[in-house]
Amino acid sequence: MGLTTTPTVNIGRPGSHKTATEAAKTVTPTASPQRTTAELALLPLKLIYGVYAATAFMALAVLSLLPLALIPTLAGRRRLIQWVGRASLTLMGMPVRVHWQAGLPDPCIVVANHCSYLDGVVLAAVLPPRFDFVIKREMASVPLAGFLLRRIGVQFVTRGGRSGGSRDALRVIRSAERGDSLAFFPEGTFLREPGLLRFHTGAFAAAERAGAPVVPLAILGTRHCLTPGQILPRPGRISVTALGILRPQPAQADGAAALRDAARAAILAATGEIDAAGSDA
Repeated sequence: MGLTTTPTVNIGRPGSHKTATEAAKTVTPTASPQRTTAELALLPLKLIYGVYAATAFMALAVLSLLPLALIPTLAGRRRLIQWVGRASLTLMGMPVRVHWQAGLPDPCIVVANHCSYLDGVVLAAVLPPRFDFVIKREMASVPLAGFLLRRIGVQFVTRGGRSGGSRDALRVIRSAERGDSLAFFPEGTFLREPGLLRFHTGAFAAAERAGAPVVPLAILGTRHCLTPGQILPRPGRISVTALGILRPQPAQADGAAALRDAARAAILAATGEIDAAGSDA
């Protein structure tokens, strides 16, 4: 289904990331007239592909609604969504290569960088169905997506210090303590500009309280395939790489912050993204 697994680990490029300030100083060369003409000539094909890919994705999503409503078990609904995710990416010309050193620990908490709306589709396609996704509560009110996410057992959380945030955080911690495997995008959102935002501590606090290992994942290629701010996707290769296993240290004074910083450093090196920790999210 366009999903390939290889026994590779850590494709990081240490030292390759830039701060947002350094990136702003980079001079972008002016496109040549020949390149501009070629891009204009390809524009109809890009438009046709974009419409096809968006239609294929929406068609599969809509067709999955009735089975999602009828399948009685959570595991069955998650397997369906995994198949839909893989089929969608295949039809859109976005083959996914997964780099695991070994199977993911059970239970564990995975944390991944977030740079496109495709990221959730990719993780749903590659992670085992046992994972609960933890995402911002605003997604619950999105038409179609909200119903789909509730039916696959997503845990919605309120971000920041708003009402309900503490209650949601406690629920997630208790889920981790029960031995549930959880998947987070610890940035909480993404911006139109490239860059790895600061990580929120929730995923790592849950890992520390539960004694669960943390697996940082680096997602590459989704920003190219569906750039933030654009409607139509583009074909391209996507990879998901596990960057080792981080284990909580009970004797550490601020174990959650240590896990957060180690996971972010690993993802920053592996993706080569700009360090945008100071940007507004």
